[in-house]
Amino acid sequence: MLRDVAYSIAPGSLALSRSVLDRAADRRRDDAWLEKAWAAPDTQVTVVAADQLQVTDDRTALRLIAPSEAPEGNRVFLGIDRESGAGQTAEGRAVFAVVVQDEPDESYAGLRELGALLNDREAGMAVHIVGLANWHAVHTHCGNCGEHTVVVEAGHVRDCPGCGLRHFPRSDPAIIVLVTDDQDRALLGRNASWPEGRYSTLAGFVEPGESLEAAVRREVLEESGVVVGPEVVYAGSQPWPLPSSLMLGFYAKATGTDIEVDGDEISDARWFTREDLRALVEAGTMALPGNISISRRLIEGWYGEELTGSW
Repeated sequence: MLRDVAYSIAPGSLALSRSVLDRAADRRRDDAWLEKAWAAPDTQVTVVAADQLQVTDDRTALRLIAPSEAPEGNRVFLGIDRESGAGQTAEGRAVFAVVVQDEPDESYAGLRELGALLNDREAGMAVHIVGLANWHAVHTHCGNCGEHTVVVEAGHVRDCPGCGLRHFPRSDPAIIVLVTDDQDRALLGRNASWPEGRYSTLAGFVEPGESLEAAVRREVLEESGVVVGPEVVYAGSQPWPLPSSLMLGFYAKATGTDIEVDGDEISDARWFTREDLRALVEAGTMALPGNISISRRLIEGWYGEELTGSW
C-alpha cells in the first residue's frame, strides 16, 4: 500500500500534451476525400522544415496558410478541427502540414521556443507534425532490405516496394521521475554536460521487456545509487518529439538516502527541501527545467505551487 506519494501535476499544465484536432485516422486512406479537403477554401496548412515550424511575425503562433499558398513538399494530413465550422463537409475544417527540404530561416521556430506560447489547437498540431517530420527524416530507406520507402496514408506510413514491409512511426517511451525520501525531500540531479546550477528530475529510456515501474527503479539506481521502493505512482505523460520520445512522469518513494552518482550521465545529485529549492532559485544559483518540460511540472507538483526561474 502506498504511504504518502500524493503529489500530482496540475491539470492542463503540460504544454505539449494539449490537443483539439480529431486526427481522423480513417480518412488517411481515402484519397478522394483528402483531395477534396485539400481543395477546400477554409483548409489550413502549416509548413515545417526539419523540426522547425513556420511562425507568425510576432513568433507566438503557427503561420497557417491556404493550400494554394503551400510550397512543394511532403503533404501530411493532421486532422479535422470539428469546432471551427462547416469546413469542406459537415465534418469541420481540414488541417494539413507540408514538410519542406529547405533549411529553416528566421521565419521558423522550434518547440522549445513555441511550446508554452501556442494555444491548445496549435500545440497539438505542432507536436504531431514535428514528430512525423523527424521520423520521415530517418526512415527514407527500409531497414530490412535498404530499398527507398514510399510515403502513404497521408504521411503516416512508409511502404517498402522492395520487400513489402510497412513502416509506422514510433514513440520511444522514457520515464521521468521525482523521487522523495522519508523527510519529503526531492531528489534532483545534474547532467554531466550541463553548466553548474542546472538540476532536474531523473529520467531514462525504457528497455525492451521492461515495465515502466521497473524502468523507474533501474534508472534511479543507475544514475544516483538511490533505491526506489514499491511506491511508484504515475503522474502524467507528454510527447517530446525531439526526436521521438514520449515522457511518462512518475512520483516515487526512496527506501534510503545514500547517493552515489554514476559519474557518466549524472555528475551530481542532491536531496532538496522546499526551502532549499526556493532559496537557491531566488538567489539565481539554481535553474529549474523549462516551462514546457514535464520535469518542471513534477517539481512544482511536489513543491505545491508554480516556481519562477528556468533554463
